Amino acid sequence: MAEAVAKVARRINATVEEGKDTLDLSNCQLISFPDGVFKVLRTVSENIRVITLADNEMKAISSKFFSTFTQLRELDLQGNVLTKLPDIVGEMEHLTSINLANNSFSVFPDKLTEIATLEKIDLEGNGVTEIPLEKLSAMPTLKFLNVKSNPLDSNTQSALKCPYKFDIMLTSES
Repeated sequence: MAEAVAKVARRINATVEEGKDTLDLSNCQLISFPDGVFKVLRTVSENIRVITLADNEMKAISSKFFSTFTQLRELDLQGNVLTKLPDIVGEMEHLTSINLANNSFSVFPDKLTEIATLEKIDLEGNGVTEIPLEKLSAMPTLKFLNVKSNPLDSNTQSALKCPYKFDIMLTSES
């Protein structure tokens, strides 16, 4: 555990000291986003554009995370055990890409459809059965949706065969 904490501290310090616009906390055995990180990054949170929290053990991500990193463009949360996102995620004005692959979502995170700048949503390997295609179709910049390896219901699977203005990755069943 101490090793994981040290890894997190090193990566955060590098982000602050080098003025990086990315924060990589992947593979750090995190079960949540550490509260202390908000304090350390307070001075640079506006500059951070990309955060990777992949391959941790996170069960939830707080509203504070999204209200702190308001300039976020890309968020990688793949390989955690998330089941939902806080409603405030819908207020992210700059987010273009979110990777939620290999988590524990059983319901499509509806608030994502409120993010006007979102171009890419990756939900591969979750337990999602339905997708709000009407809302997704209304998203102005969506280009790519990955819902491979989800137990989509037959209505959703049929609806996904229609042409959309964005690319949809599905499990191929021939």
